[in-house]
Amino acid sequence: MPLDPSRFRLPRGARADAALAGGVFVVVALGAEGQRLNSGGDSIPLLITSWLLITAVCGALLFRRRYPVTVGWCTAVTTGAYYLLSDIDGPLIIVPIVALYAIAAQGRMQAAIAMAATMVIGVSAGTLAGKGDVNGTAVFMLAGWLVAVVALGTVRHSRVAYAEEEARLRATEERLRIARELHDVIGHNISMINVQAGAALHRLKRDPAQAEEALGAIKASSRETLRELRATLGVLRRVDEEAPTAPAPGLARADELVASAKLAGLEVRIERTGAERSLPAPVDLAAYRIVQESLTNAAKHSGAGQVTIRLAYGNGELTLTVEDDGRGSAARPAGAGGGSGIAGMSERARALGGELTAGPRSEGGFAVRARLPYGIAGEPMELG
Repeated sequence: MPLDPSRFRLPRGARADAALAGGVFVVVALGAEGQRLNSGGDSIPLLITSWLLITAVCGALLFRRRYPVTVGWCTAVTTGAYYLLSDIDGPLIIVPIVALYAIAAQGRMQAAIAMAATMVIGVSAGTLAGKGDVNGTAVFMLAGWLVAVVALGTVRHSRVAYAEEEARLRATEERLRIARELHDVIGHNISMINVQAGAALHRLKRDPAQAEEALGAIKASSRETLRELRATLGVLRRVDEEAPTAPAPGLARADELVASAKLAGLEVRIERTGAERSLPAPVDLAAYRIVQESLTNAAKHSGAGQVTIRLAYGNGELTLTVEDDGRGSAARPAGAGGGSGIAGMSERARALGGELTAGPRSEGGFAVRARLPYGIAGEPMELG
């Protein structure tokens, strides 16, 4: 029967503390008992006292996560009492060292340094008092071990803090990405609905058929807005569930944008040059959003009648141009397109290593030009 690696997991939390306390107790007990058998050791009362101290020191590790500093000082003081009362030099010193690491790993550097210094001073005092089991070499070795343990605990704390900060940054970036998506979805569709509603009101009495067509476009646009809004917010609602199965918008849906813009009174045409490629998802989404935002601006601000979208597929980048015949920047307030519209498009392009420029054309109208690199990831499409 094959072994399942998932069954063999290291204990965590209280179980890990219990396993550590039990393991350390076994090591200390074997070391102390081995030395006692070799040397004859303490009298019965001192032997009982030694074992009680060993049990208390090792048992304190059960609470090292909840009360790290208190446990550290208790183990250090009790270990010192053990070495003063017992004639057996058992390896009980490893317990306060383990507690010291726990203190440093939680970032409590002042407590860790104070405890390490106290342990070195205590052992040094034993050397000066003439205790035969302690000498200058032992003091230097202990100091080296304590410095190393504090350093390891500090590294552990730094790594955990870095991982937490990185997770917070990723969460912030994801929230910003979702905010941009919401701006693009809602801004474009609501602007189109506003233009279409104005057209419907204007035609309602003179041409009811065209007004009905505009109202139908409003219904379709609002349905699309709700669909994309649910898909975007679903990322927030289903954090622990399966990834969404609906593909992200891309240039394959550019015709939908063109159809929506036509219903808003714009005449839009798309010109493609170069070998059309299947683009990487981030590039495809950015291109779609830039076209979407540009059409929104043309319908809302410029008073344009015609818009030309040019898609030039190069060997390593997509060049995207959206030009209209409107009133250029004259009809656009500062930061038109959103203060977050043109700025958001520029940010999308820069995030991919590209660039975007937007401004009035010399021959009239407004133009948005973007360069979106995709390196060798874009593969030519097989057109049937």
